[in-house]
Amino acid sequence: MSDPSAQLDSLVPAQIAERAEAVGAQKCRLPFAKLLVLGVLAGAFISLGAVFSTTVAAGDGLPFGLQRLLVGLTFCLGLVLVVAAGAELFTGNNLIVMAWARRRVSTRALLRNWGIVYVGNAIGALGTVGLVLLARHHEMAQGGVGEAALKIAVAKVQLRFVQAL
Repeated sequence: MSDPSAQLDSLVPAQIAERAEAVGAQKCRLPFAKLLVLGVLAGAFISLGAVFSTTVAAGDGLPFGLQRLLVGLTFCLGLVLVVAAGAELFTGNNLIVMAWARRRVSTRALLRNWGIVYVGNAIGALGTVGLVLLARHHEMAQGGVGEAALKIAVAKVQLRFVQAL
């Protein structure tokens, strides 16, 4: 007979909180090298999703709403890769604060996890940027992909603090 805790049954909120705490405590016990590699992978995966969605955003032939839908769906590729590979993404690891609040992990262990994963995510993202530049991906569609990336960046830096938050 299989382990009942391995079943994919739905959970009530209290069980979800307990599972999040247990997973958070487990993540804080991962060795440095494994945590860093999983962080690098997550950064690369999210970056690949961003590259894919930016490429879709460069297209001019679709109606605005449909294009925005496709941009969102293609970005999700990065999140799917993170989940499928079991990679460590900083934004998801912020949930470890639940284990910290219940004193299942120390402040030091929480900050260690966040620091390693954050640096790993940055390394993975910057590595992907390097590969994209070497591949001259921004020149695709007569420079349309690069132009789309610039438009996205300009829109994001023009957000007011509350909008960005």
